Amino acid sequence: MKKFGKKILATVVAATMAFGLVACGAGSGSSGSSDTGSSDAGTSDTGSSGKTIKVGIINNDPNESGYRTANDKDLKAMFSAENGYEASFAYSLKNDEQITAAQKFIQDGVDYLLLSAADTSGWDSVLKDAQDAGIQVILFDRTIDASDSLYAASIVSDMDKEGEQAANWLKDQGLSEYNIIHLQGVMGSAAQQGRSGALDTLAKENGWKIVTQQTAEWNAEKAQQIVQSVIDSGEKFNVIYAENDDMAKGAVEALDKANISHGVGKDVIVMGFDCNKWALEELLKKNWNYDGQCNPFQAKYIDEVIKQLEAGQAPAEKTIIMEEKGFDANTITQEDVDNYGI
Repeated sequence: MKKFGKKILATVVAATMAFGLVACGAGSGSSGSSDTGSSDAGTSDTGSSGKTIKVGIINNDPNESGYRTANDKDLKAMFSAENGYEASFAYSLKNDEQITAAQKFIQDGVDYLLLSAADTSGWDSVLKDAQDAGIQVILFDRTIDASDSLYAASIVSDMDKEGEQAANWLKDQGLSEYNIIHLQGVMGSAAQQGRSGALDTLAKENGWKIVTQQTAEWNAEKAQQIVQSVIDSGEKFNVIYAENDDMAKGAVEALDKANISHGVGKDVIVMGFDCNKWALEELLKKNWNYDGQCNPFQAKYIDEVIKQLEAGQAPAEKTIIMEEKGFDANTITQEDVDNYGI
């Protein structure tokens, strides 16, 4: 087990502030799969001793959304043999499968376990096993419900804040009535909890009607089916609050099929999260109304933390939170699409 001093390396703080405004979210998919990345060391000064650093990376399905694809690509680019890493990857949207992958990585003797948890709970035991084995755990993308003594650092989005920004934007629209179709992501994930919690709170405080609240598991097709079911029922609605862009896209397909107008000045407000470039273009065309940002580019921060740990230094911050914003169709520009679209 490595011992850490109190010296703070300012580079991670500076990087956090400079890199903050980019993009994030989650999407569909269900697989539990794994693959091994580069296995031979390249020339790199990543480790203070020049050794190859072995990392096990547990993530959600890279095909689930544009956000996750960008996230996985970013990680693979950083944790390569050329950068001094031997990386293995495991993917699943199921907590039990992720925990099994973590146990295997521990048995394999990785130096670092990098984790984007499918669910916030259930991680205490396996992370304690990692700690007992002298393996440092770094969280990315998502938080977990566990003592921060079980991980070295957490590089995440503030999902609660993302939800609050979106829900407050919706409140500021001043609609005469709110009849909301709420399309949730995978239940129990940090993204779902943060984005659902804020809407639930404001809906209760302001007497908004939640017409339906169902998980579409980040999936466009499932979202389309849910919205189509509401349309077929004849239930009145004027807001689609989708917890990622893919589900918003599916919802819009159902609206288009039923010839229901949507976007700025139309019958239905459409809200999404992730800031996929194609979604921001829908805002620019005023076909959608709002998109919440989430940053998928976390590999640089993880690499900085590993460098500090390898040098025997404590990370500058235990939790590094990405700065993120929301985009309104009435104010978004082409520059925003180019700079923030993923």
